[in-house]
Amino acid sequence: MIEGLVTLPWWGYVLLTLALTHLTIISVTLFLHRCQAHCALALHPVPAHLFRFWLWATTGMITKEWVAVHRKHHANTETAKDPHSPHVLGIGMVFWQGSELYRAEAGNPETLENYGHGTPDDWIERNLYTRFSYLGVLLTLTANLCLFGTVGVIIWAVQMIWIPVTAAGVVNGFGHYLGYRNFETPDGSTNVLNLGVIIGGEELHNNHHAYPGSAKFSCKRWEVDAGWLYIQLLSFLHLANVLRRAPEPMKGKSKDRIDLETARAIISSKLHVMADYAQHVTLPTFREEWSGIDSRYNKLMRQMRTALVREHTRLKPQHRKHLQELLQNSDALHTVYEYRSRLQQLWSETYANHERLIQAITQWCREAEATGIGVLQVFARNLKRYSLQPARVRCTK
Repeated sequence: MIEGLVTLPWWGYVLLTLALTHLTIISVTLFLHRCQAHCALALHPVPAHLFRFWLWATTGMITKEWVAVHRKHHANTETAKDPHSPHVLGIGMVFWQGSELYRAEAGNPETLENYGHGTPDDWIERNLYTRFSYLGVLLTLTANLCLFGTVGVIIWAVQMIWIPVTAAGVVNGFGHYLGYRNFETPDGSTNVLNLGVIIGGEELHNNHHAYPGSAKFSCKRWEVDAGWLYIQLLSFLHLANVLRRAPEPMKGKSKDRIDLETARAIISSKLHVMADYAQHVTLPTFREEWSGIDSRYNKLMRQMRTALVREHTRLKPQHRKHLQELLQNSDALHTVYEYRSRLQQLWSETYANHERLIQAITQWCREAEATGIGVLQVFARNLKRYSLQPARVRCTK
């Protein structure tokens, strides 16, 4: 066994390894993901280059390639063109071979051309980070071996598999397969955990797909986005500037009509509105209509509960059939489902001016209140109270 320059107790090596891999995770989520891929965050040149250097030294990833593959994923989520969809390729392949799928797509010149724009193209990127992408990990191996001996090689091995397992496997795989959903996006994204600490907030993947341009991934009070905590620290130190955040709707004092502020809040926060509709209209109506169902049909009812709030394009054929039968046997459910569809239609329409938009929302509210369904009437009245919280963004200027 080779001895190194530094000797630590066993728990010291464990803590060191966790710290090093955590720094890599933070570099990925802050620099590659939120700053480069989605332009939601602007980093001061000093931390930006430190992140870029650390990623070169510990992963060998090239910024342009990572960004291009990720942007293509968002543009083609859950389709045959998605580089790593578990719904297309299977969860086993994405989890175990995620890094191979990434490398295959990163080698596609068309992907780099179409999706890799705006990434660093300075001298050091062209002549070192891209040209000798493998050199960084070899230097890290050498440094680990000199400092910690044989144990350093083990630490290096963990560093090398950390991103393929957590990012390529857990986020790209389980983040589209297992977990809970705050928002019914057209894709299969899920929040793997509500405590986004291990992977720096990337666990909140459904939130991210709902608002991909947001620098903050957490949406609920009980969700933790570790990456956002680091962003706040960097902002306090004038080393980062948040460019975009997801809209944060609020319900103000009761109003008796829809105005321009309300219309803008409803349109920009459509996923929040639909989540509120599911929680306060669809599901209460479903529970009331089917409260006395035989326990033998609990599994079927859970499936139908999901089908009622799921995006129609995400439903399996058998679930669509069961959903149609369910709606035919309940006038109340049929009505609230119809108004849900009409509410969604508001966002796909093109309006000549703001006045036409206000009129469309006002008409929906008026007709919803006329249905006589209590929860739908309350929702329609509450919809008039929507407004947007002013963005609290610290500027580094």
